[in-house]
Amino acid sequence: MTPLWLFSNGRLRDKLEMLGRSASSELLGWDADELLALPEADVIDHLIDVATIVCPALDRNSAYMLDPHEVDHQFYDFGQPFTRRVTRFDLVVPFDGNREVFTLQASTFSTSQPEAEVRDGQLRIYAFPNGQDAAAIKANFDGQLDRIEQQLTWSRSDIEAHQRQIETDVPRLVRDRRAKLLADRDLHANIGFPIKPRDDASTFRIPFQRRTVTPRKPTLSAAARFTPEPALGQADYENALAVLQNMRNALERSPSTTHHLGEEQIRDLLLVSLNAQFEGKAAGEVFNGSGKTDILIRVEDRNIFIGECKIWKGPKTVTDALDQLLSYLVWRDTKAALLLFIRDSDVSTITAKAVAQVELHSNYKRRGSTAAEDRYDFVFHANGDTTREIHLALLPFLIAGKSRPATQM
Repeated sequence: MTPLWLFSNGRLRDKLEMLGRSASSELLGWDADELLALPEADVIDHLIDVATIVCPALDRNSAYMLDPHEVDHQFYDFGQPFTRRVTRFDLVVPFDGNREVFTLQASTFSTSQPEAEVRDGQLRIYAFPNGQDAAAIKANFDGQLDRIEQQLTWSRSDIEAHQRQIETDVPRLVRDRRAKLLADRDLHANIGFPIKPRDDASTFRIPFQRRTVTPRKPTLSAAARFTPEPALGQADYENALAVLQNMRNALERSPSTTHHLGEEQIRDLLLVSLNAQFEGKAAGEVFNGSGKTDILIRVEDRNIFIGECKIWKGPKTVTDALDQLLSYLVWRDTKAALLLFIRDSDVSTITAKAVAQVELHSNYKRRGSTAAEDRYDFVFHANGDTTREIHLALLPFLIAGKSRPATQM
C-alpha cells in the first residue's frame, strides 16, 4: 500500500456536511409506508449513524514492530530529489474508528504531518535508522504518534460539534417528515371522492369512560398501505401506571394485609383498583385477568396492554416474566408493565439486579424516558419483528417484610 501524507487530502468539514446531506436525502427518499411503520427512534438512530463519522482512537499500548526491511526511498538534497536503498523500521498501531479521518484536514491543523499507511484497523508509520540508536528511533516514533494524536484531537472536536448538531436536527426532521406524510394522507382522505377500503384498514384507540380521554382520529386514508393499529394512548398508559403505583404504596403500608397473599390475589386487588378508575366502552371492566398473573386489555386476538405480576425469586424471575410477556401476539406500540413483588426489605439492591437482567434480554432495545427507584422504563421489540415495539415499565413492589418510609415512594 502506498504511504500518504496524513490529514491533507480534503477538508473534514466538507465530509461532515456531505454526510448530513446524505441523511436528509435518505429521509426524503424513504418509502412513506415503511417510514410511518418503523419505530421513530429506530429511524432517528439510523439517520444519525448515516450523518456522522467515528473519529479514530489509537491503541498505542498494542503497537508492535514489523521485521526491518530495505526499500527504495526518495530523499531531497538542496531541493533535488534522489533515491537511495535504505533500511526501514515499520511500527503498526491499531485503531478504532473511521480510517478516512486520517486523510482529512480539520478546521485546526498543522502543516507538519508524517507519512503513513492507513489500513482497516491499523496505522503504519516508519523510521529510517540512518545511524541512530534505539532510543532515538523510539523517540522518532513517539514524536510522530504525538503529532498524529494532536491532529486527531482537532478532528474529534469538529466531529463532536457536528454530532451535537445532527442529534438536534435529525429528530426534528424525522418528526416533521412523518407529520407531513400523515397530513398529506389526511388531506387526501378528505377530498370527498370515494376511496376503495381495505379489509385491514380498521383502526381505533381504546376509549375509557371514567377518565376524560380524547380518541385518536385516524389520519391515514383507507387506501394507504400503512394504517395505525389499536393502541393504548400514552396518557391512559400513564394513568394506569399511576393507579398501580398508588396501589403499590397502599400495599407497602399494609404488610399485615399482604404478607399471606400470592401473585394471583395481589393481581386481583390491582384489578379492582384499575377498574374503579377505568371503564371500557362496551363492558363494565376494561382490565381483565387471564391465567394466574396477567392484567390485560385485549383487542380482537391481541393484547395492547399486558401487566405481568411476579414475586422475586432471583434474576431468572425477570427473564421468565419477559419471555412470558413477549410470547403474546402484539400490535405495534404495545404497552406493558412488569410488577415485581419483593419480599426482601433490600428493595434497592434487588431492583438494580432486576434492571440489569432486563437489559440482558435479547429483545431489549433501549432505555425509556423514566428511571427512578419506583419505576424504570424500557423499549423491547416483539419476537421476530424489530419494528414492533413494546414499551415496558418495571414497577418494584415491597410486599410484607419491613416497609420503607412513605416518602421514598
